[in-house]
Amino acid sequence: MKEKTVRKPLEGLKVADFTWVFVGPQTTKLLADCGAEVIRIESKTRPELWRTMGPFKDNVVGLDRSGPFSLFNTSKRSVTINLTHPRGLELAKRFVAWADVVVENFAGGVMSKIGLGYEELRKIKPDIIMLSSCMQGQTGPNAAHPGTGLQLTALSGFSQISGWPDRGPGDVGYVTDYIAPLFNFLAILAAIDYHRRTGKGQYLDMSQFEGGIHFIAPMLLDYTANQHVAGRVGNRSTSAAPHGVFRCRGDDRWCAIAVYTDEEWKSFCSVIGNPAWTNDPRFTTLLARKENEDELERLIEEWTTDHSAEEVMNMMQAAGVAAGVLQTGEDLLVHDPQLRHRQFFWELEHPEIGKYHGLAPSFTLSKSPCELRRAPLMGEDNEYALKEILGFSDEEIAELVIERVIE
Repeated sequence: MKEKTVRKPLEGLKVADFTWVFVGPQTTKLLADCGAEVIRIESKTRPELWRTMGPFKDNVVGLDRSGPFSLFNTSKRSVTINLTHPRGLELAKRFVAWADVVVENFAGGVMSKIGLGYEELRKIKPDIIMLSSCMQGQTGPNAAHPGTGLQLTALSGFSQISGWPDRGPGDVGYVTDYIAPLFNFLAILAAIDYHRRTGKGQYLDMSQFEGGIHFIAPMLLDYTANQHVAGRVGNRSTSAAPHGVFRCRGDDRWCAIAVYTDEEWKSFCSVIGNPAWTNDPRFTTLLARKENEDELERLIEEWTTDHSAEEVMNMMQAAGVAAGVLQTGEDLLVHDPQLRHRQFFWELEHPEIGKYHGLAPSFTLSKSPCELRRAPLMGEDNEYALKEILGFSDEEIAELVIERVIE
């Protein structure tokens, strides 16, 4: 009896991908890794920003050698179209007519300016689902503001609460860039379900700014209830002590430890051998430990520096105390047993950069597993897409190349 082929969860979904940099490509990566056919609409005249940014394999710069691009564009196909050419715009619209979903993350209003806004796309395909994921949404006084997740991290409040209390705000990177794709992915799935039930498409106006604010909701609640403006507290917590990262044996090795309850404190003390100072009244209650936190952390680090970060983590976890190694890239890729067991990193073979590791989705589906393919070379799928998807002849494709519609 022939074995039944397992379908991927989004197999059959067709996506026209106009995205670039991080939020958009990470959104469509999730769709592609789950089986959707995602066609990236790219331009050699104005390449995807991350194709031009390193790190590059062997430090050799090239549009097909970027690590970040290869990481966040797995399982997709690439088509290069000159959208400044009138026929290029018409060609892009042909891909819209083919697609079920269109995704873009340019600044607010850009797609409408170039003739690819939602109202125009509805004329081509009335039931199209379109997601726009820009800085602050498509409406309002700041809708057209361009920028990156670095500005949104500050705007959303993360910078204000990140860092040490006696210093300025810390640089915590592009926090909202890691939040927005998950909101986008779920919104697209909801729109697909709506389409399945009603036959209607819709426009998804996603604000990365507003998505980020969801993650600081407790601080907003604290201000609403208590008029307390959250500030920087370093690694500490109002409800735990110790709560921080502690230097361990080795070069720049650290372990995070958090103790919330009296029971956890007893377990913590047992792990470190119940030294005399643990019975000092300065440390026997949470309130006392909070009042003497500097000295508490100094004493704990005297113990952790005699042990490797992994030893500290394993001993604490075995006793029911929350602890975790501050892992490096090498730790994650090579040494982490949980990620290895879950097959989170997929080894992929790329014609330009050789072997590299792609990131699997952070979930597994028992009935319809996902599968990763390497990121595409720029324009690698021009012939496939024009012939197999749009039905162009060799002569028509040659004409588009001659006219520089296809780059």
